Amino acid sequence: MPPFFDFGKRGFLFLGRYMRAWILILFCLAVTACSPQRSPGSGAFIATEIGAGAVAGDLRLTDHHGQPRSLQDFHGKVVVVFFGYTHCPDVCPTTMDDLARAVKLLGKHRSEVQVLFVTLDPERDTQQVLAQFVPSFDPAFLGLYGDSAATEAAAKGFRIYYRKQPSGGKGGYTIDHSAGVYVFDKTGLPRLYMNYGQKPQDIAHDLELLL
Repeated sequence: MPPFFDFGKRGFLFLGRYMRAWILILFCLAVTACSPQRSPGSGAFIATEIGAGAVAGDLRLTDHHGQPRSLQDFHGKVVVVFFGYTHCPDVCPTTMDDLARAVKLLGKHRSEVQVLFVTLDPERDTQQVLAQFVPSFDPAFLGLYGDSAATEAAAKGFRIYYRKQPSGGKGGYTIDHSAGVYVFDKTGLPRLYMNYGQKPQDIAHDLELLL
């Protein structure tokens, strides 16, 4: 018998272990291939899930049409709330554009989502200014404003940080502020917190799950 086949007892034991090892490896690969992978279409939220305690108040403000508004007005819709200001150089217009693109991806269901832009700068963001700025991203979006006390109350309820910073620009100041987005389900409960920079397709994915 050629030396290659002359295993002896130890050789057969080695071969058996070798074959068992390969069978185990192949089994693990098969299980991995068949296991579901988390992806935007898997049913899991991409944004951070939150509970009712994440928001401690309502919005008692006026929209850019001059109509008093609260969150109760949008019961039956998924509501997206973003705090910002129209003189914001980057974060606010970028976020509003991302939200507009996300809503567009919803197709026929876009009417079931209401985006609210809450200004942190009522001194400059008047009804007329908001009426030009907010609908420029999507005609259905609403801009909300109030006096300084109402603005502070809304920001506090949503745990939004904001502070004026002197600037040499035309407006005289900028505003540092929280850049996240809150999402409420159709029953009015806070469900998601989206960090700044979330992609439109990911936003649309999460909104679809709530719809």
